Amino acid sequence: MANASKPNTTGISLAGRPLFQQSIDGCFSDAIGDGGLTEAEFSDALSDAGIAFEKLKQLRAEGGLPLLTVSDDLTVVDEVHAAYQRLAKDAKTIVFFGTGGSGLGGQTLAQFGGWSIPGVGGLGDKGSARPPMTRFYDNLDPFTLEAALARLDLAHTRFVITSKSGGTPETLSQALATLQAVKDAGLEERIPELFLGITEPHQKGTKNGLRDLLEHFGAPCLEHHTGIGGRFAVLTNVGLLPAISRGADPARILKGAKAVIDQLEATQTPADFAPLVGAVLAVKLANARGMKVQVMMPYADRLGRLGDWFVQLWAESLGKDGKGTTPLACLGPLDQHSQLQLFMDGPREHYMTFVRLPMADTGPRINPEMAAIAGIDVLANKTIGDLVGAQTYAVPQALMQAGRPVRVFDVPTLDEEAMGAMLMHFMLETILAGWLLDVDPFDQPAVELGKVLTRQHLAGEI
Repeated sequence: MANASKPNTTGISLAGRPLFQQSIDGCFSDAIGDGGLTEAEFSDALSDAGIAFEKLKQLRAEGGLPLLTVSDDLTVVDEVHAAYQRLAKDAKTIVFFGTGGSGLGGQTLAQFGGWSIPGVGGLGDKGSARPPMTRFYDNLDPFTLEAALARLDLAHTRFVITSKSGGTPETLSQALATLQAVKDAGLEERIPELFLGITEPHQKGTKNGLRDLLEHFGAPCLEHHTGIGGRFAVLTNVGLLPAISRGADPARILKGAKAVIDQLEATQTPADFAPLVGAVLAVKLANARGMKVQVMMPYADRLGRLGDWFVQLWAESLGKDGKGTTPLACLGPLDQHSQLQLFMDGPREHYMTFVRLPMADTGPRINPEMAAIAGIDVLANKTIGDLVGAQTYAVPQALMQAGRPVRVFDVPTLDEEAMGAMLMHFMLETILAGWLLDVDPFDQPAVELGKVLTRQHLAGEI
């Protein structure tokens, strides 16, 4: 909730426990100079956004936007648990095929659980049997797919294929090639055991190639939510099944997401609703100060894919009719060395969002004698977390001194509830920003055109 002593701070709490706090102090002219907004500008923009805020509240009350009710129904938790138990039996590897929102949401939650972090396993590893490895193939590359199918132990690999429409050519190609590889390996009779689809149910007059293909071989399919598009599907079975594969608790993820919805229902003042504050800030900074690049920079390996997921969410939802801003995914401390120079001293068009966790006194501790030998006494007896934690404060301060707008998310504990709350926050922030820009945040006409032209090229028509 809003902090009365600090009006530019909002956040989400659950049963009195803060899940995250959003500070926008670094976006105002009194902190960064001409690159920031005045309090009056922001106040006026918030007032103008009241219509979008009331629209969202009305949709929640009427059940008119499925995303706002996705955390109400926990039957999906039982569904994904049952699906995972079936897949994991005698499996060494679970492969997820799906591109765009069908892949990035699952990757975000799986990475929270330790996927794609060297030396880190799933949250459920301690004291239990090691779960199957998790692999994502979201980018279609002929050499990568050929090598994977040649090296995977197909008899002990399970394949989850996700496409809302069932007609995504990249995903269908992966499915077709993999089914053929399984047949060639003499495993055709086991296809119902080895494969699972996530796609929409059959609809009269609409072709669903993925469902038709898998049902032909007797493989089961979970129903993709018909009212929630891929980039917004992270809190459905699309994202929750990969979350389970790395030991995360989907019920707790949905509980965190529900905390954002509860705040929407309880809050009467637009300035107190964190997603609206974020949306107004991004749109006003772009329109009034030319901040056309929105940088998402978490300081945690477990949040690396959060930035990639946000990039698709923001770009595909808002980049229409000549409007929108460019999202950019970064990772601290890595990108301090690769991109910070641009952000701090390049064109004044970057608006920074940092996500930071408590780091002090965590990680390996530096031996003082070795620090002296290396000539960096300041690290003596400090932990790795001390260093990274100092950077999470120093880098935003440096950018503010350079006149760049900075927003900060502080996450006291990175757990399932916090992940669910952040995911719901950013989705609602994106939707609200779309309405403020007067674009439809749910369609993607340019993407659909690309699909049509690709099919015409394959058919030799152009």
